[in-house]
Amino acid sequence: MFVIPRILAPAKPTKEKAIPYECGMDPASPANFAQIHIRYYVFAILFLIFDVEAVFLFPWAVMFMGSKLAFYAMLIFLAVLLFAIAYSWKKGALEWLK
Repeated sequence: MFVIPRILAPAKPTKEKAIPYECGMDPASPANFAQIHIRYYVFAILFLIFDVEAVFLFPWAVMFMGSKLAFYAMLIFLAVLLFAIAYSWKKGALEWLK
């Protein structure tokens, strides 16, 4: 499905097709891939971790009075997350400049 159109399609590369904007205006700068600082990835991973925490926390909050086992399991889960954030804070992973 992906190979046949690639083989059969006419290939006519031109300079205009290679630039990122095909609106008729010349680009202001060359189209190089932007270098993103590695610190953004750290914050993105931390955001995902705490987003997953919220996914686990909301259903648990609905069934809060369900059982003591669920309560203790969630306490352990939150303790591990708090330990992880405290550890990363202490190691300086959350500092933008060192």
